Amino acid sequence: MRPTEHSILASLKRNGYKATPQRRVVIRAIVNSDDHLTPAEIFDRANQDSPGIGLVTVYRTLEILAGLDLVCELHAGGNCPSYTTGARQHHHHLICSGCGRVVDFTGHHLEQLEKRLSRESGFQIENHLLEFIGRCRACQKVAGSLPAR
Repeated sequence: MRPTEHSILASLKRNGYKATPQRRVVIRAIVNSDDHLTPAEIFDRANQDSPGIGLVTVYRTLEILAGLDLVCELHAGGNCPSYTTGARQHHHHLICSGCGRVVDFTGHHLEQLEKRLSRESGFQIENHLLEFIGRCRACQKVAGSLPAR
């Protein structure tokens, strides 16, 4: 279940952050979209509701929200992450390099892999990020490269 504006604001307050009007506008911009939005896109949407909001405010708010796992941060290559409200459970992404479509997925024995890597390497894993980049079916069809079934 996707978090709502209300649930995100409640989590901010529980974690000692104020629900400022600027943060509310940024949260609303993210919650009201089904897409992964870049900080610039969030800024544009927030600026429509609250002209004069600063880009730095958007970045600071995103940093807080991502740090509290209240938004999903996506790194699809390049220097600019994108954000969305996603499922509260840890998940991963399939990213189309053609159209930018993002598909969330969970599971697939990744917990066992993480434990094994930690055990074998002695590395204390705190978190992980997994993204597969390729082409969705629609982009494969357009390019004429859809693999045979």
